[in-house]
Amino acid sequence: MLWQAVRGSLGILLLLLVAWLFSQDRRATPWRLIGVAMATQLGLGLLLFHAAIGQLVFSWLNGAVVALLAPARTAAEFVFGPLAVPGGEEGSLGLILAFQAFPIAIFFSALTALLYHLGVMQRVIHGLAGFFRRSLGITGVEATVAASNVFVGIESMLTIRPYLATARPHELAVVLTAGMATIASTMLGLYVGVLQPYFPGIAGHLITANLLSAPAAVMMARILVPEPLPQGTLQQQPQARPEPRGLLPVLAEADRCGSSVEAITQGANDGLKLALGITAVLIAFVGLLTLANTGIGWLGSWVGQPQVSLQSLLAWVFVPFVWMIGLPSADALAASELLALRLVATEVPSFVSLAASLEAGTWSDPRSVVILAYALCGFAHLPSLGIFVGGLCALAPEQKGVVGKLAWRALLAATLACLLTGAVAGLLGGFTGLALTA
Repeated sequence: MLWQAVRGSLGILLLLLVAWLFSQDRRATPWRLIGVAMATQLGLGLLLFHAAIGQLVFSWLNGAVVALLAPARTAAEFVFGPLAVPGGEEGSLGLILAFQAFPIAIFFSALTALLYHLGVMQRVIHGLAGFFRRSLGITGVEATVAASNVFVGIESMLTIRPYLATARPHELAVVLTAGMATIASTMLGLYVGVLQPYFPGIAGHLITANLLSAPAAVMMARILVPEPLPQGTLQQQPQARPEPRGLLPVLAEADRCGSSVEAITQGANDGLKLALGITAVLIAFVGLLTLANTGIGWLGSWVGQPQVSLQSLLAWVFVPFVWMIGLPSADALAASELLALRLVATEVPSFVSLAASLEAGTWSDPRSVVILAYALCGFAHLPSLGIFVGGLCALAPEQKGVVGKLAWRALLAATLACLLTGAVAGLLGGFTGLALTA
C-alpha cells in the first residue's frame, strides 16, 4: 500500500514534468494554479472515495444512472426486440452497439435537453463554474467551459460563444482541452450500458472521473499553453476585449424550445444524429485502422511478426505512462493497447474491448480495470480533435490560425489530463486503503 502511494505520487509528478517539457513557455508556468488544481483534484477524490458522505454520494450517483438505464433499455427492447437485450443477460445475442448502446445515447440526449429546458442543468453548471473560478483563479470563459464539459460535449462552446472571437490563446487551449479530457453525459450513459453488466459500479466511477478531469484539463492546458508573462501581454492579447469577471450565462439550444415536449423531441433527434455520427466515425476509423493494420501486418510478416498492428506499436509509447498511473506490470501492455486504440479510433472501441476483456477475465488485478476506466474517460483522440477544432473554427473563424497552432498541444494536454485522473484514482486507492475493485 505504501509503495502504491509512493508510485502514484511519483507518477503524478512525472506527468506534470512531461507537460512542462512540452510547454510553449516554461518561464510562464502557473505554479499556483498547478498547486490549487492538484489540491482540488485530490480533495475531491478523497471526498468521493474515502469520506462517508462521499461514498454515499458515489453510491447514489451510480444507482441513479443504473436506474436510468432500465427505461432506456426497455424502450430499446420495445423497438428492436432481442437485438437490444444487453450482453450477459438471458436471451442476449451478444453485444451489438447499434441496438444496445446507441439507444441509450438517444435517451440520455432527450433527458439532458429536458433538464436544460427546466433550467436544472444551467444551475448545476453555474455552481460548478463558480467553484472552479474561485478555487483555480481562472477566467469566466475557462471556468464556464470546464464546468459545462462535465455534462455536455462540443455544445459547451455555445456557453461562451460571445467571447470566443476575442478569447486569448491560453483560454482557447482550455476550451479544446476541457472538451477532449471529458465525456458528454450522453456518451457516459452509453459506456455505462456497455460495461455495467460486467462492472456494476462503473457509473459512479465514470461520473467521478469526469468531475476530476475538469480541473486536470485546465491545469494541463495552462502548463502547455500558459498565460503570457506581464511584459509580453500587450503585444500578444487582443485589444478592446471586455474581460468577464462574473460567471457567464449558459446558452443552450434547448432554451429555444417552447415546451418540455418540444425539448424532449429535439433532444431525441439530436441523440439520433449523435448515434448516426458515432456510427459513421466508427465505420470510417475502424475500417481505416483495419486497413492500416493489414499493411503493417504484411510488413511485420517479413520479420516474423505478422500479428503486429498500429495500436500495438503505439502501445509502447503508452507503456511508461501506464506505469506512471499505477497499473501492475502484468496488465501494462494490454492497458497501453486500449489507450492507443482510443487515440486512433475513439474511446468507443476501447470501452467495448474493455468490456470484452472483463467478460473473458483477462486482468490480473481488479484495480487495473478501475484505473484504466478513469484514464479512458475522455474524448482525447484524433477524431475528436478534428471535431472540436472544426467546431471552434466554425464558431470563431477569426481564430483559425491560433486554433490550428494549439490543436496538437491541446490533444497532448487532454491525454495527460486523462492519465492524471487515472493516476489520482490509483494513488487514492493505495493512500486511503480503499479497495478500488470491479
